[in-house]
Amino acid sequence: MNHPFLKAVPVIEKLEKANFEAYFVGGSVRNYLLQREIEDIDIATSATPEEVKRIFHQTVDLGIEHGTVLVLFENMTYEITTFRTEAEYKDFRRPKGVTFIRSLEEDLRRRDFTMNAIAMDKNGKIIDPFAGKRAILKREIVTVGSAEARFKEDALRMMRAVRFVSQLQFTIEENTKRALIEYGYLLTKIAIERIANEFEKLLIGEGSVQALRLLVETRLHHHLPGLAEKGDGIIRMTNYQLDKLSLDELWTLLLFSCEISVINVEKILRKWKLSLKQIKQVKLLLSSLHNRLHNEWTKEQLYRTGRENIEKVERLYCVITNRNFSSIFKWLSQYDRLPIKERSELDANGKDLMEWLNQKGGPWLKQLLAEIETSVVEGNLANRKEVIKEWVRKCNRS
Repeated sequence: MNHPFLKAVPVIEKLEKANFEAYFVGGSVRNYLLQREIEDIDIATSATPEEVKRIFHQTVDLGIEHGTVLVLFENMTYEITTFRTEAEYKDFRRPKGVTFIRSLEEDLRRRDFTMNAIAMDKNGKIIDPFAGKRAILKREIVTVGSAEARFKEDALRMMRAVRFVSQLQFTIEENTKRALIEYGYLLTKIAIERIANEFEKLLIGEGSVQALRLLVETRLHHHLPGLAEKGDGIIRMTNYQLDKLSLDELWTLLLFSCEISVINVEKILRKWKLSLKQIKQVKLLLSSLHNRLHNEWTKEQLYRTGRENIEKVERLYCVITNRNFSSIFKWLSQYDRLPIKERSELDANGKDLMEWLNQKGGPWLKQLLAEIETSVVEGNLANRKEVIKEWVRKCNRS
């Protein structure tokens, strides 16, 4: 057993000392078996939340109505959840209630996929009543029991399945895949924020190409904002090299591949409930990308776009045109040689202009500053106060 679990063994031992069962469960055990990085360690126990709180001094009621208590122990935090069964689900999202039980197997039975329904004791012994280890060895995603029942309980599990295809580079077992096709419409019952969270994890996964193709194959894309009629565009996106792109770049490439115009970006991404900051960023990248595909950068465009976004747009350009990334360095070098990077670096300001021309402020001031800014950026005017002053007076005389 490796280091993260070893640090958590005393937590399990404290529960056992109080005559309760306790096991490592969920994604941490799955990742341990896959030899992947382990992030959060979750523990399942026969102790009720109140019993857990009596055993540990520092706790937070994280989701106590569902049996989960956050325990702070030796500078680490652990989610400890009571073995439970769940009542009938409502709205295809959440159970009407939970019942605390003393059976580990019954607790594992309620989980989504067999690879996530594995427990491990403090000595590293695996408890695997639903053949999750076999599914991991086959690199296959299989629901615990009936796929229909699992997806009707929580329709988000369908997006999780495809997300795991991307993250783990697994395939989906045939019965599970058929259920994705049959019950995909239930995604309309799920809050779009939850779907977007899974979709973004899908986009940045190592197996995103495989996962995006699966979205189309299972027709799940029919239930995603703005993508219902964009199956061909999603497939087109999978022909590009995706592994070098950031999340914002991937959103931009998706919209580009689906031939969604810049004017419609905001409307579609608002439906995904993305932040206004992210929407603005993707809109800028898509607009700049269209310009770049038809023209080389001008000095003015480099200046207005900024270093970070030049790199993003140029990387997208190289991916779409199947070029190597050397042009990124070329254009960043051009940007670095610009005389100024923002208006505040001008060696003259509005106060100077009003003084030189003996005029009060007004619309003319903003316009003249913009003209000076452009002339300096394009190299037609030196960024020195006396030179700018002479240029302004000359323009005023003419």
